[in-house]
Order: sequence, then structure tokens, then C-alpha cells
Amino acid sequence: MYSQIIKDFINGESLPQSYLVDAEKYFIPLVNLIINKTNQSETTPIVGISGAQGTGKTSLSELLEKILKTKDLNVVKFSIDDFYLTKMERQILAINVHPLLQTRGIPGTHDTVLLSEKLDQLAKLNNNNIIQVPRFNKATDDRYSEKKWQIIQPPADLIIIEGWFVGAPPLDPDSLEKPVNELEAAEDIDGKWRNFMTKQLEENYQSIFDQIELLIFLKAPSFEQIFEWRNLQEKKLRKRVGHSQNLMSKPQLARFIQHYERLTRHCLRNLPKKADVVFNLNEKHQIISCLGLD
Repeated sequence: MYSQIIKDFINGESLPQSYLVDAEKYFIPLVNLIINKTNQSETTPIVGISGAQGTGKTSLSELLEKILKTKDLNVVKFSIDDFYLTKMERQILAINVHPLLQTRGIPGTHDTVLLSEKLDQLAKLNNNNIIQVPRFNKATDDRYSEKKWQIIQPPADLIIIEGWFVGAPPLDPDSLEKPVNELEAAEDIDGKWRNFMTKQLEENYQSIFDQIELLIFLKAPSFEQIFEWRNLQEKKLRKRVGHSQNLMSKPQLARFIQHYERLTRHCLRNLPKKADVVFNLNEKHQIISCLGLD
């Protein structure tokens, strides 16, 4: 029924043909699960798609959007990345709280007030006013101007929000004393950065994550595999565009990804127990097993 949509999507996104196997075996049943959830819900259901860098959460959210729209559903899709604080706001955080907060990504570098506001607007079934959702430009490391924000005509039938730690439960404060990597040991000696992240995750994100009715987790084999996937992406980019100051060397990438190691490992340990649907991936990004679609 959805095979042609999937094939066109694979060709358009230059995805491997193995993606077709996973999509037909796992993603079509997932679509049916989401449709049933939407039909049964008295409010606008929120579907969360979580997974570390390189797990395919963006591709999955885009494919789900394409298929669900053929069922005449008004699907609203965005990434938690779209709600990053502006570059200026993060510079102020870096000055006032900790220099590592200049780098976007961890809890505390998003505008959670704005995100909550937009979710509230989208959830109101009687709201017929145009809603604008922010978009973030990773090339400039800053938010797009409002004239380039996503324009949504409510009411929304379904909201899909994806992000690398969407749905993450709070971190254990007792686990923060020992650094997990060289970055924390050398640049967060007093633990102020990781304590800030932990407090933000608990106080400003859990109320948002609690609104998710269906949480999907794409589980990488390990944190080390995530680094290898990201390193491979950089190598491919380097071959295509040549050496550029915007591309990271392996040591630079190793430092960069350490910003996310603590919370990524936390998600790998805990989200399989919390998520409604878990796709277990192998080193080739293929799904080797699934929980929650039986």
C-alpha cells in the first residue's frame, strides 16, 4: 500500500535499498500504530522519535510524515534542534554559567519556554490561528529569522518531534562526580557544566517529554559506534567538498562528540525501558530487532 511512497523517498534521499526492507517490515506497522493512536486520542497526540546522531531519526520522521499525510492527516513535524537558543543567547550562557554552553546540543541550550508555548498552541483543537514554529540554521549556528519559520495551519491531527535525547529521563545527580571523558575532566573540573545540564533536563524538559503519547527509540549498538558513524560522515564530506575549516578532523570530532557522551550513554541505558517502540540497530544502520510492535 505504501511501497511506492517508500521507494520514492529512498530515491529522493539517496538511501540504501536495504532501507526498503526495514521500512516494509517495521515502519508500515509503525504507521498503523500511529494511526490507531491518533484515532483513539481525544487530544492532539505527540509522537517522539529519539536516537543518537546517525541513527536515522530524521529520515524516519520525514517518511512517517509523507505516509501519514496520504491518510488526510494534518501532520506537524519538527526537531527539538529547531528550538536551540540563538547564538547570542548561548554566548551569554557561556559567559554567565560555563564556557562549554557555547556549544549547542545539551539540555539547557534550547528555548523550552518557546517549545512549550508552541506545543500548547498546536494542541488546541479549536485554534484556527496560523502558528509559526522556529527553524534553526546549523550552517550559521543560529536561528533563522521569523520570516523563514515553519508556517502551520491548525488544527493539527498529529505532532512528531524528533531529537537526540527526546524522552530522556532525569540523570542521577550522584553519577556526576566522576568525569566520563577527557572533556569533562579537563574543561568541567568542578562539574558545573554537567550539573547545569542535569538540572535543566529535570526541571525544564520532563514536562515536555511527559506529553509524548508514543515514544520511539532508535538504539545504536554503542556510543563507540555513534562516533564511528559520525567520523564516516565527516570523511565522506571531505571527499565531496575538499578540506574545509567547517569539517572536523578525527581529534576535533572526538572532542565535539564528548559534549554528548554522558547523556547519550544515559539514553542507551534507559530509553529501551521507557520507549513504547524500540528499534535495535546494527553497525550498518539496519534494524535487527524491534520491541513494541507485536
